[in-house]
Amino acid sequence: MYYQKSIEQTLNDCQTTKSGLSTQEALSRQEKYGKNELAEKKKESPFLIFLKQFQDLLVIILIIAAIISGLSGQLESTLVIVVVIVINAILGTVQTLKAEKSLESLKKLSIPKVKVLRDGQLCELNSNELTIGDIVQIEAGDVVSGDGRIIESASLQINESALTGEVDSVDKITDTIEQEVIVGDQKNMAFSGSLVTNGTGRYIVTSIGMNTEIGKIASMLNEAKDRKTPLQKSLDDFSGKLSVAIMIICAIVLALNIFLAHESLLDALMIAVALAVAAIPEALSSIVTIVLSMSTQKMVKENAIIKNLNSVESLGCVSVICSDKTGTLTQNKMTPQTIYLNNKLLEIDDLDSHHHDHNVLLKACLLCNNAVINGDQRIGDPTELALIDLVHLHTQNDPEFENTAIRQNELPFDSDRKLMSVSSLNHLYTKGAPDVILQRCTSILINGQKETLTERYKNEILQQNQNYANEGLRVLGFAYKDLDSIDIQLDDENNLTFVGLVSLMDPPRPESADAVAKCKMAGIKPIMITGDHVVTARSIAKKIGIYEDGDLSIDGQQLNQMSDEELDEKLTHISVYARVAPEHKIRIVKAWQKRGDIVAMTGDGVNDAPALKQSDIGVAMGITGTEVSKDAANMILTDDNFSTIVKAVITGRNVYRNIKNSINYLLSGNFAGIICVFVASLLLLPTPFFPVHLLFMNLITDSLPAIAIGMESGRNDVLKEKPRKADDSILNKSTFFQISYEGIVIAICTMCAYLTGLKGDPLTASTMAFATICLARLLHGFNCRSSQPLSKIGFFTNRSSIIAFIIGFALLHFILFVPAMHGLFMIHTISINQLLVIYGFALLPTIIIQAKKMLTK
Repeated sequence: MYYQKSIEQTLNDCQTTKSGLSTQEALSRQEKYGKNELAEKKKESPFLIFLKQFQDLLVIILIIAAIISGLSGQLESTLVIVVVIVINAILGTVQTLKAEKSLESLKKLSIPKVKVLRDGQLCELNSNELTIGDIVQIEAGDVVSGDGRIIESASLQINESALTGEVDSVDKITDTIEQEVIVGDQKNMAFSGSLVTNGTGRYIVTSIGMNTEIGKIASMLNEAKDRKTPLQKSLDDFSGKLSVAIMIICAIVLALNIFLAHESLLDALMIAVALAVAAIPEALSSIVTIVLSMSTQKMVKENAIIKNLNSVESLGCVSVICSDKTGTLTQNKMTPQTIYLNNKLLEIDDLDSHHHDHNVLLKACLLCNNAVINGDQRIGDPTELALIDLVHLHTQNDPEFENTAIRQNELPFDSDRKLMSVSSLNHLYTKGAPDVILQRCTSILINGQKETLTERYKNEILQQNQNYANEGLRVLGFAYKDLDSIDIQLDDENNLTFVGLVSLMDPPRPESADAVAKCKMAGIKPIMITGDHVVTARSIAKKIGIYEDGDLSIDGQQLNQMSDEELDEKLTHISVYARVAPEHKIRIVKAWQKRGDIVAMTGDGVNDAPALKQSDIGVAMGITGTEVSKDAANMILTDDNFSTIVKAVITGRNVYRNIKNSINYLLSGNFAGIICVFVASLLLLPTPFFPVHLLFMNLITDSLPAIAIGMESGRNDVLKEKPRKADDSILNKSTFFQISYEGIVIAICTMCAYLTGLKGDPLTASTMAFATICLARLLHGFNCRSSQPLSKIGFFTNRSSIIAFIIGFALLHFILFVPAMHGLFMIHTISINQLLVIYGFALLPTIIIQAKKMLTK
């Protein structure tokens, strides 16, 4: 057991050094030990997936239809039904395999990153590239990848609740543990899946993948089955109720055909069963999945990774967006502005590393810093990276500076102290919040001399800090002291000498103001929640339009003093929350949810994870976000950009609109078919459609145009609509009337063609009815693209709809004019005049529906 071995023994056993592996050795070990991944459940074979397609109730109904058709001697219909069943099964199998492939590609996009020493240099890699012997660097907010023996620890604490169930973080050590202990007491080990909550450290990777402690647990667990999204459940429930209603209608049609029309039992059964198959929108669930899947792929290109399909549609309901400031609304590219040193303001260009006071400040900037710049790779906090750039700019011609800026021990930053300290060659350097730094200082550095820090000096420093804050600048304070010991304790952060202030600016993203304006137009309230000072936060919020006249801005302390009733009263007026703690974020989210709003919450830190989980749509930052925040979120922004959330909301609203339009199309077309069969049975007329006709409609005129409608390009005009409520029904009163009206129009025109053909013989009538309803439904696909008329949205703006129409039109005419198909599809040869009648009646519903839309709009 590695916890019982010394660091040297572990390094020897893993055949590595504290400088890490070479790239070549790492590749060799990856081939030997495999990837650092948990083994997934064995995937079903394509053949098994194919067989499972036949478990569906509607497929069973089709099989029954085939049997009834065979018993009644209609072998051609039996053949067509079997072909339909097989084609549906193949399409279902292909879609399942495509969905698995898409999910795998999304998983690859969200693989956690780790900081590893390779070739002696710190670099960032995907966690699955870790191998035995790698040296990994960790800090607060990281999730441990691979098990390992800790070799460096600076106030390192790790939460191992995922493994042990214990909620308290464990203080990690580097010493060898002699006795045999359980996992929870192995304090010199880091375990995969655990969360670093404090400090920094390094460990040697000793186990990866399924050999880790979490891997051993995973091998004993049965993976949970995939659950359907709430939207799919809602649609399935809706389809189920609709199916019951259609079954009742089919039972009535069956009775009418047997007792009034005196049809044979087999023929009557065939009509009833086929009518049920054609009327039930069984393609609905798969169409929704296809539309959502396509949307997730589209959103990946727009820098948003959606972790579950339902979140796409849910985005359309968002009415409040609580956004972090740094990196989301701003550029996350900190730039030093001015420096307050020697009790006066200095420009950045005025710094000189040979000047004693300037030298001390630059050393503090460099040493109190965990960021790393390695060639083009920049790893670390943007503020710390900016400080390194500042140091490099002014010390590149000063070799003596590098020799005297040697980092020894560290007291890591934590949110309680708001300080970070480092020991270096008999000195202690401290960085932190200016107000906190001042409380620890007793003297001030003025032109190489340490003078007493008087109240006048303090007030001048605090005033300058306030001036910076009013300009929306981030300010860091720096101090130092002489130190006899290399080891440092928290008590050493007292009796410091104040050195100076550095102001930095993270300017708003150019697109943030436009994104905020779009939010407000869409009826969405944008809110800024940040850890910065309230003055700084309000300044940035004003620039981008979140904070307006009449709005309120409060800090965490003021929020603490508010009762729930007071918060609810002021909630809609508060646009900026500053200096907030994790519990504040959860309280803000819950307060909005209590009002019935759907809340999106952005975050990047460990402390954001609870609020991300509590919100309806948790949005994590892909660049600066910790792995914990990404794990808690529903969506990950790969560009950390607020405007991407707005794009996602537009996509979500358009997805819902497209799904609703697809449902309108399916139900209005199906309703038309039901009316025709029902009316013919009621009037004791020959059946207008043979079972094979209904099956063709179901396969061609339902699926292809419905999918094409789902692919309708998004329009920004959805932002002019108010957010819909999450519990809004897809089939509301207006939608129900629209479906009924359009279905009746198509049914009337179909019956007119049927009655025209009935002047000749029943087979001709049936052929004309079949051709008319098919063509009318194919054309109806264009009507259902939007509530706007085609003249406004453009006929050619959806190529998928045109392709779906052309395929359907070609297949229909292939059946109508190829004699070999006539027997299979129960078709009678038609004349040119009859074809013109079919075209006229098929086009009429579209003319009527388009005219109504133009008059209404």
